Amino acid sequence: AFKESTMELACPQCLAVNRVPDTRLTDNPKCGKCAAALLPGKPIDLTAASFDTFIQKSSLPVVVDFWADWCGPCKMMAPVFQQLAAEMHTQFRFAKVETEAHPKVSMGLHIRSIPTLILFKQGIEVARTAGAMDALALKRWLAAT
Repeated sequence: AFKESTMELACPQCLAVNRVPDTRLTDNPKCGKCAAALLPGKPIDLTAASFDTFIQKSSLPVVVDFWADWCGPCKMMAPVFQQLAAEMHTQFRFAKVETEAHPKVSMGLHIRSIPTLILFKQGIEVARTAGAMDALALKRWLAAT
């Protein structure tokens, strides 16, 4: 018999871990606990409290943008990150960490300049890049990892 493969996705709202069949990723899956969209098509704001669970409990790769409010290049890249989160939300999870508000997270990952993007797969950092990118460059970077 054919066994459907499933993914684990931590809810961006309540962090409950949900199992979603791969074939249902495009059906706007909802959290079984709080009914929030699991793949909302926009970047999720992570905190020191939610970061580890969100990264560890995601079968989809997670792209995290480390940014700060005072950073010009970060502000330039925000709409690009937003656009790709909407376009690619069934292939990657997009998240943001404000480095000023959550210094423990950025210090723990040795973030030295912003914006810095880190790609996590199965909770492990697999790629990192610093500096603002346009949509094409960001798509190329994601495709190469």
